[in-house]
Amino acid sequence: MHVADEQLREVLGRQRSAQLADGPPGADLRIDRIERAIGLLVDHQDEIVDALVSDFGSRSREESLLTNVVGSIEPLKFAKKNLRRWMRPEKRKAMFPLNLVGAKAEIRYQPLGVVGVISPWNFPFNLTFGPLAGALAAGNRVMIKPSETTPASSALMQRMFASAYDETEVAVAIGGSEVGRAFAGLAFDHLLFTGATSVGRHVMRAASENLVPVTLELGGKSPVIVGRSANLRDTARKIMTGKMMNAGQICLAPDYVFVAKEQKAELVEALKVSVSEMGSHLADNPDYTSVINQRHRDRLEGYLAEARSLGAEVVEMNPAGEAFASGAHCKMPPSLVLEPDDKMAVMTDEIFGPVLPIKSYDQIDEVIDYINERDRPLGLYYFGSDATEQERVLSRTISGGVTINDVVIHVSMEDLPFGGVGSSGMGSYHGREGFKTFSHARSVLTQSRFDVGAVLRPPYGERVRRMVKFQIKR
Repeated sequence: MHVADEQLREVLGRQRSAQLADGPPGADLRIDRIERAIGLLVDHQDEIVDALVSDFGSRSREESLLTNVVGSIEPLKFAKKNLRRWMRPEKRKAMFPLNLVGAKAEIRYQPLGVVGVISPWNFPFNLTFGPLAGALAAGNRVMIKPSETTPASSALMQRMFASAYDETEVAVAIGGSEVGRAFAGLAFDHLLFTGATSVGRHVMRAASENLVPVTLELGGKSPVIVGRSANLRDTARKIMTGKMMNAGQICLAPDYVFVAKEQKAELVEALKVSVSEMGSHLADNPDYTSVINQRHRDRLEGYLAEARSLGAEVVEMNPAGEAFASGAHCKMPPSLVLEPDDKMAVMTDEIFGPVLPIKSYDQIDEVIDYINERDRPLGLYYFGSDATEQERVLSRTISGGVTINDVVIHVSMEDLPFGGVGSSGMGSYHGREGFKTFSHARSVLTQSRFDVGAVLRPPYGERVRRMVKFQIKR
């Protein structure tokens, strides 16, 4: 056993012992724990932005405040506002004949115990504090493993949580892949992982050794469908807003676009104009975030190089014609790949960067078939005002979530569950669904004062036979 294993198991053991000794926390303590998390984000907002800039080399300060601070506070506030209602027992109907003699049925939501959270590098604070909202609202203790790819952010989180929580309430484990493997193998009461599908498979395999239930928030290739009825100028602006935010390093970022063949040229021009409107200069623009590191930039450049070599047209959207040299800041201009072959890596891998393939179609059913022939995506986006076509897309495709006439935005709706399906993930959280994910729904039946179980005890007679006969019918 490695030292990391021993230390992690020791923290898990102390959290579980504290949970059992103290019993389920009441609403006031849950609210107090949530308020402490909100306080950390408010008090450390400047340090959070600085840490993200340090990790990325260049990252928009305003975007960091919006996504990693405001975007983390809102789920916590939503949970704080609603948790008393969520905690109430949920009445259910007792079945015949027990309902006739006063039996009562209900569901009571119990804390699971200790929840593990493995958070990614792209939004390190938001994707830690977001799950934390549901876990704390449900009354759990929490252990967190942030990404080693963003060391400054991970170290800051460890200091932040240590200043506001006892380690038996919330603990943070930082370290590399060895610590990550040990963390995923702990006997949590629930484990939430956010990250790549390939890593998610390893996490699920490790968790299965202890039969730990998992919520996997993965990714995939989220398609955009541009209907013929769409306003192309507005559509282009919204697509590029979602694609350029965090330089496309978002699990829900538009991954490829389908547009009607006769509208492709107009949409491409509109996309180029939209980039120019967001900044005539990008290389030194503080509002445009860097790719996280050189390895990922090389991966993205490799997609473009392969596409060019196989005959696809690559449109670099670089309004000022700047040089994006490799260095401390791994920025790269957004690029379109027109009519890529489906065997290209840009069409098989999740892109996770500022590269956007554009494919054309003749009939909308071609698009629906294309999407359904591939892994189910985390998000799907439809633009248009044709209600019939919109409903066909919604009813004939499956994805984790959908935004109509925009991209990504559904993830910010706390009253909607967020999660994937198939290879884009399993389970969901946010709002009440997050509370339920991190709770045990315990069924409770309170029997009446009548001994209705007497009919189940032998010797059986004519009365039981008549009762059974009465109930066996269509």
